[in-house]
Amino acid sequence: MDGVGTDWAEAKLRGIAAAPAERLDLGEAALALASLERRQVGIERYRDHLVRLGEDVGACAGAAADTLAARTAALNAAILGKHGYRGDAENYDDLQNANLMRVIDRRRGLPVTLGILYIHAARAQGWDMVGLSFPGHFLVRLEAADGRAIIDPFNGGKTPDAGALRELLRATAGAEAELAPEHYETVPDRAVLLRLQNNIKLRLIGADRIAKAAEVVEVMLLFAPDQADLWREAGLLHAHLGNLGAAGAAIEHFLALADNDTARHTMATLLQRVRAKLN
Repeated sequence: MDGVGTDWAEAKLRGIAAAPAERLDLGEAALALASLERRQVGIERYRDHLVRLGEDVGACAGAAADTLAARTAALNAAILGKHGYRGDAENYDDLQNANLMRVIDRRRGLPVTLGILYIHAARAQGWDMVGLSFPGHFLVRLEAADGRAIIDPFNGGKTPDAGALRELLRATAGAEAELAPEHYETVPDRAVLLRLQNNIKLRLIGADRIAKAAEVVEVMLLFAPDQADLWREAGLLHAHLGNLGAAGAAIEHFLALADNDTARHTMATLLQRVRAKLN
């Protein structure tokens, strides 16, 4: 299938919404998101790269692939060593770091984009790897018969202990923050994609690129139309832009899904104002 054009990408994302599952083809889904931002760029060489990444991890693991240490070493050797991926600490907020196609081109990315590469390559071997709900910095967890380990793809594929995780948490959540059980909880793959897109949306809002941020939220709704908060964001962004028809439709979706009475009241009031301007 040719990667030029976006029908396949939108179909892929809508398919996630139609049949949500804990496990997705996360690499392909992230490429679909990336292609919507690079509509004239062919996708096949990026798919080929993901296949090669998985093959190289398998070759690095060899016969010792049943141990946690061997699996971790193989992932790091192939992804960081052979292919040269790194966390982009120097240009962290560069939007290219959140587009998997550009990450593959540049070999630089955010914690979540590098984490997606790790998850893809690990699962290509049949290994159990998932994303974690750790706030402010995406981490992955790998399992083997002899144990499990948390891996930080952004910081050299290290396996941080509790002390290092506490420092990482406090760097983003404040000096008083403490580790809690929910920080170690696994997240479904769709939540990983939402986290990826949230990185883009927040940077666009910070740069006052509201129209583009609204487009990102609309893309998120392709694969997560059951998320009331996304409809609320779409409504607020479109109202700010003066897109009153789109704002009203989004707010109506929010009201149909939301169960928070305070939020419902606030958005219902906004909907009245939007409708008054339309009439």
